[in-house]
Amino acid sequence: MYKNIIKEKLEIKKIKKAGKIASNVLKMISEYIVPNITTGELDRICHDYIIHEEKAFPACLGYNGFPKSTCISINDVVCHGIPNDKQKLKNGDIVNIDVTIMKNSYHADTSKMFLVGKPTILGKRLCYVAKKSLDLAIKIIKPNISINEIGKVIQNYVEKKDFSIVQEYCGHGIGQKFHEDPQILHYYNENNKFLLKENMTFTIEPMINAGSHEIKLMRDGWTVKTKDRSLSAQYEHTILVTKKGSEILTL
Repeated sequence: MYKNIIKEKLEIKKIKKAGKIASNVLKMISEYIVPNITTGELDRICHDYIIHEEKAFPACLGYNGFPKSTCISINDVVCHGIPNDKQKLKNGDIVNIDVTIMKNSYHADTSKMFLVGKPTILGKRLCYVAKKSLDLAIKIIKPNISINEIGKVIQNYVEKKDFSIVQEYCGHGIGQKFHEDPQILHYYNENNKFLLKENMTFTIEPMINAGSHEIKLMRDGWTVKTKDRSLSAQYEHTILVTKKGSEILTL
């Protein structure tokens, strides 16, 4: 059904290397998440670290014309926020930084939320639910479960917390290409019955909104916001399906 979804040992080794670098970037940047720093400055710090410290490449840069090395999405921005030198972090903001690394021609993709200064109760709770939904999904990963079980677990948990799931964007296979098959939906779709196989690599990256699941694409052609201006949060990991379960490659 899908091509190149089962990875060879050497391929997995390279994806793991990229994954380690991606996680290092998010760990490194955490100390810079303070009020008044611009998203443009955060992007430059990440870019320089990836290029000079890790000798890797930020795969977002130039991807389908994307102009920066990371996606930085604040508050009501769901995903693909473009870093710039006018946008400053403010006390109480919630911020997603999304990093994709290419090293030795292989990719790994991860993102996490950061709380700026003293978070709001809603912002903190939304981030917790987004992370928990990802954690719950990862726990069920093993060979021969249906892909739609991933979305089912996420949807059941998120909707019980009275939040909503963005449906227009999904997780994806990853390897030599940034985006590969299969697509990993974050809500239940009974038609998506493809079974997971050992040595598959893919991302899970639920985008969770405090209000409606509806979104809008801004004029820049990249930035996606919640239609009702409600907060949005996302966590993402690159996952390897192992013989009996899974391994997080971007932990």
